[in-house]
Amino acid sequence: MALEITDANFEEIVLKSDKPVLVDFWAAWCGPCRMVGPIVDELHTEYEGKAVIGKVDVDANQEFAAKYGVRNIPTVLIFKNGEVVDKQVGVAPKKTYSEKVDAAL
Repeated sequence: MALEITDANFEEIVLKSDKPVLVDFWAAWCGPCRMVGPIVDELHTEYEGKAVIGKVDVDANQEFAAKYGVRNIPTVLIFKNGEVVDKQVGVAPKKTYSEKVDAAL
């Protein structure tokens, strides 16, 4: 299961990480988000120790979704050294997400 990232822990987990971070911005009512969710969970297991993989529920945590201009969900942002280095809006195959994380490693 991917890490649960909230407005309260976003800075610590994402912005201060010494590893690349994939953040999935999602909501429970979003159909396409339910397609991306299992992919993100698999990536969490596969990249253990190499990258941080987490999810932000945009209904409960709006601060960072707004800060990074997340207007459509699912939106996946890749962070490195506290900066956004890549982005995927909408559903994509697992390979797409893996390639984005690999590029940030």
